[in-house]
Amino acid sequence: MSPLAPIQAAPDTDRLNLSAAPAVVAVTDRQQRRRYMSVRLKFLLTLLVSFGWAGLSLYLATPWIRELGHIIGTAGAHLVIWGVAILPGFMNAFLVAGLLVDRRPARTWTGPFPGITILVAAYNEEASILGTLDSIARQDYPGPMQVLVINDGSRDATMARLGTISYPWLTVIDLEQNAGKANALNQGLKQAQHPLTITLDGDSYLYKGALRHLVGRFLSDPPNTAAVAGSVLLRNSRTNLVTKIQEWDYFHGIAAIKRLQSLFQGTLVAQGAFSLYRTDVLREVDGWPECVGEDIVLTWAILKLGHRVGYCEDAITFTNAPTTFGQFIRQRQRWSRGLIEAFKTHGSLLFKPRMSTIFVWWNLLFPYMDVAYTLFFIPGIVLALFGVYWIAGPMTLLVLPMAFVVNYLMFYIQSHMFRAQGLKVRRNPLGFLVYALFYGLVLQPGCVLGYLAEMLNLRKHWGTK
Repeated sequence: MSPLAPIQAAPDTDRLNLSAAPAVVAVTDRQQRRRYMSVRLKFLLTLLVSFGWAGLSLYLATPWIRELGHIIGTAGAHLVIWGVAILPGFMNAFLVAGLLVDRRPARTWTGPFPGITILVAAYNEEASILGTLDSIARQDYPGPMQVLVINDGSRDATMARLGTISYPWLTVIDLEQNAGKANALNQGLKQAQHPLTITLDGDSYLYKGALRHLVGRFLSDPPNTAAVAGSVLLRNSRTNLVTKIQEWDYFHGIAAIKRLQSLFQGTLVAQGAFSLYRTDVLREVDGWPECVGEDIVLTWAILKLGHRVGYCEDAITFTNAPTTFGQFIRQRQRWSRGLIEAFKTHGSLLFKPRMSTIFVWWNLLFPYMDVAYTLFFIPGIVLALFGVYWIAGPMTLLVLPMAFVVNYLMFYIQSHMFRAQGLKVRRNPLGFLVYALFYGLVLQPGCVLGYLAEMLNLRKHWGTK
C-alpha cells in the first residue's frame, strides 16, 4: 500500500490495543491526488534524473577513461572511473532528486497512544545513565510506559547510580557478565509488556516530544510498517575537531539517507541508539542476532518478511560520538562489518521486488566504491599534487557543484526541521570544511578495513555504539 493512500488503522489494531480508538482523520483519494504525487511516480522521476546524470557523466568522462586506459588498460580504467566518479555521481543525483520530491505526510493519528516498552542496554554508562532516564521522565508520552534498563555486566558504578533513583515505570535487569548488546536487548525483550518496543542507548538524551513523535509517525505510516528509526544527533559535538566533523555526518548524510530510504519504503537501518519496533515482529525474528551489526541485521530480517521500515526526522535523541580518530575508525569498521553480516544472512533482499531494493544494491556496491576510493582516488590526489593527472585532475573540480548542491539541500531540509523543533543549528564552519573536503580520506579506508576484517573472519570487538 502506498503511503499516499488514505491513512487508516493497521489491520493488527487489536494487538496494539487501538481497536477502540477514533479513526484517523480521513483524507479522500481526490484530496490526496491534489496534494501528493504518487511514491512510484516520484521513484521513476528520481531514477530518470539519476540515470540522465550518470549518462552525461560517462560521456564527459570518455577522454579521461581513454587516457587512463593507455596506462592501466580499458577494463581497469572503467573499474576505477566507475568506482570513483560514475556510481557516486548517480547516487548523489538520486539523493538530490529524491529529496526534492519528498513531501512527508503529516502525522494524522488522533486516537489514544499504545503502551511502549523502552529497552536501555547499558555497559559502563555511569556518567550518562541517569541523564538518559531523566530525559525519559521529561517526555510527555500519553500512553502506558515500561522502561527496562539492562546492565550488561558493567565494571564501573552504573549499578550504583541506578540504585539512587526510583521511577514507577523503571525496572533494572542486572546481568552479572557482559555478553554484548544483542544479548542484553534480548533479555529485555523477554520482559517487554507492550505492543511497541523502543531501543535507546545508555548515553543518549531524548529531546522533548521524541516518544510522542516516534509513535505518532508509526501510527500514521502505512499499515505494513513494522519499525521506525528515530533521528540521532550528536550530544558531544563541541568536544573537539573529531566530533565537530561527525556532527555534519549525522546532521547531513545519515539523516538525508534515512529520509530518502523511508520515502521509498525501506529504511535499511533502524539503529539501536533510538528506534521503534513492533514487539510481535521482534519476537517473530527472534530478536537481535549475536553479531557486530545487530541493528542492521535485525532491520534486514524485518524487511525480508515484507514489512516496511520508516524514519521520523523530528523524533530526536542526542548521543555521544567517538572523540578520537582511532575510536571513530573502530566504530565505522564495526558498521562495515555489520553490512557484510547483513549480506551473509539476508542477501536474498537483493532480489526482492520493491522500491527499496535499490538501496540494498547500493550497499552491495559500497565496498567496491570504498576500495576504489582508497586504492585509486586517494593516491590519485597525491599524484595530482605533483602534476600527474591520471586519476584526479582539473576535471575532478567538476564534482564540486554537485557536492555544493547536495550539501546545501541537506542543510536546508534539516535546518527547517530544526527550526520547527525550536532548535538552532550551531556554527561549525571548520567542521563542515573538513567534513566536505577530507571526511572520505579517513572514513572510506576505515570501512575497507572493516570489510576485510569480516571477510577474513577476524576477532570481533563488541561495542555499544
